Amino acid sequence: MMTDEEFDLIDELYFVQPFSYLVDSLGWEEVQILKLLESLHKKGWVKCLRGPDEEIFDEPAILERGQSYFFLATKEGLMKHNLG
Repeated sequence: MMTDEEFDLIDELYFVQPFSYLVDSLGWEEVQILKLLESLHKKGWVKCLRGPDEEIFDEPAILERGQSYFFLATKEGLMKHNLG
């Protein structure tokens, strides 16, 4: 089951987006978005990228450096989103 916040965040990640886009689109506090992104990444629902084409395969430091990252919903995340 996906929370409303998780749903709203994944809704913005059908395409690769920089962190700044999420702040602008959602209007939430940066810390709230970073914590949610970290949680979604641990669930395997969001990919983390250093740049638009450079996925991070080791453990990303989302809380520390997430403002400089890009994000994208994974196939699993999109499937969960579409069930919600």
